[in-house]
Amino acid sequence: MRLLLALLLTLTVHAAEHPELARVTAADDARVAAMLAPAREELDALLSPELRYAHSNGQVDTKAALIGSLTDGSATYSKYAYQERTFTFPAPGLALMAGRFDVKAVVKGNAAESTIGFLAVWRLEQGAWKFLAWQSCKIPPATPAK
Repeated sequence: MRLLLALLLTLTVHAAEHPELARVTAADDARVAAMLAPAREELDALLSPELRYAHSNGQVDTKAALIGSLTDGSATYSKYAYQERTFTFPAPGLALMAGRFDVKAVVKGNAAESTIGFLAVWRLEQGAWKFLAWQSCKIPPATPAK
């Protein structure tokens, strides 16, 4: 366990110096903007054809399904604010993004507001960073100390 922790800390330290950090961060910023104000062309350009997007409720979307739900209005996001977002680069052409964010969304008429923990994978595809995978879970509110 200590070896794994040391490896992750090493990757995190080197991520701050990684030459692709600014580009993958900009790609994620563009993805978030495209989810808040959906535009099919922008989403299509940012998402990998092999996207696997696992929502915090367990639903899994493909690229086509995610773009469809965002552009037809069945899923709308009004808040997507990172509390924490870190990148590591475990192999050439791959970036792992982990953290937590606050979200407000309406999905199929049901409003929800949560704090979400996530792990995402970005892959360099033909010279551009593409959003390949997303796995998330709701983080329950903190319980007050007794």
